[in-house]
Amino acid sequence: MDFFEILKPEIQEYIYEMTGTTISKLALKKNPFPEIDFKIILNQIEARSKSKDKLPSWYAAKNILFPAKISIEQTSSETTALYKSEIVFGETIIDLSGGFGVDDFYFSKKINQVIHCEINTELSTIVAHNCIQLNTNNITCYKGDSTEIIKNLNLNFDWIYIDPSRRNDAKGKVFMLKDCLPNVPLLQDFYFQYSNNILIKTAPILDITAGLTELKNVKKIHIVAVDNEVKELLWEIENLYQKEITIKTVNFNNHKRESFEFLLNSENHSNFSLPKKYLYEPNAAIMKSGGFTDVGTHYQFDKLHQHSHLYTSDDIVDFPGRIFQIEKNLSYAKKEMSTNLQNQKANVTTRNFPDSVENIRKKWKIKEGGNQYCFFTTDKNDNKIVLICTKINS
Repeated sequence: MDFFEILKPEIQEYIYEMTGTTISKLALKKNPFPEIDFKIILNQIEARSKSKDKLPSWYAAKNILFPAKISIEQTSSETTALYKSEIVFGETIIDLSGGFGVDDFYFSKKINQVIHCEINTELSTIVAHNCIQLNTNNITCYKGDSTEIIKNLNLNFDWIYIDPSRRNDAKGKVFMLKDCLPNVPLLQDFYFQYSNNILIKTAPILDITAGLTELKNVKKIHIVAVDNEVKELLWEIENLYQKEITIKTVNFNNHKRESFEFLLNSENHSNFSLPKKYLYEPNAAIMKSGGFTDVGTHYQFDKLHQHSHLYTSDDIVDFPGRIFQIEKNLSYAKKEMSTNLQNQKANVTTRNFPDSVENIRKKWKIKEGGNQYCFFTTDKNDNKIVLICTKINS
């Protein structure tokens, strides 16, 4: 990419004006700047469009350069980057897989010296340019292999941050950290030569138990969700740490932060009961954590069934998830369904139930939507039931 050409005022103005336009339609039009490959301009437009909600600081700034749209799709959002910056401390941090630099931008607000390593020369140049546009002067960008960079710098850092990427030849295989670049399990002792604290970001597809078999000295695992969709796992590692592991879940939902944490492998036990007045459905971060017994113990809830992961109580409690008031508790039988739900409009959810939402809707002609929420689940006596509810919160 010819960066200086793209930054011409008339081209930047065109990119701003066309942001949000359907690229496939725009591609059919005549290139207003024939001296530049139209694909490059179209990529800037598409990437900027994708950044509007995810990266508002970059979207709002002038003369920002954007990489290929896949880099925008894969990068942290500003919401999750800000959260990561709350974890780290000290004076120095080195990011061994810098990418588009969103995490480093937020690290730089907390840490005095940030080192951004990126093997892709073009992407490194883009980040260095954007740091100037974003008035950030404490990020230093290095191009090349991060292992060689950290060796050559030969400094001690307060933190090492890594976002490993999956190798192309690992597609379709079980997601293991050893299949990523850099190979963190292999290099962990090497990294400890340069820092006592490591923060690793992985995709939510990584199984927590599998991750713990590959990594040592894990202190805390953060499960981060945005709008009830798990976006990333963060592995906080401390050299020589051998104590209990904390699991922290956080869900950013409508500008509200829902948090819950517990100790891994705690000896809590679930209590079970039939449905009471209120029903609680944990958010996606808690569901990923597997801390279902811990939730019941902490909030003094009863579970409906060992495998349903729905909770109930007679008194309403503030909760990191959705809360419902149970209006009806039906047995899953033809008469009950015909009388109460057939040909009705309802939001349908299944938990520990043998049939899918799609099949239930088709079988009972239940239309989607409305203010009625129906949970098809199994109670503590292994009976299939339907709970018709009214939602109290989001």
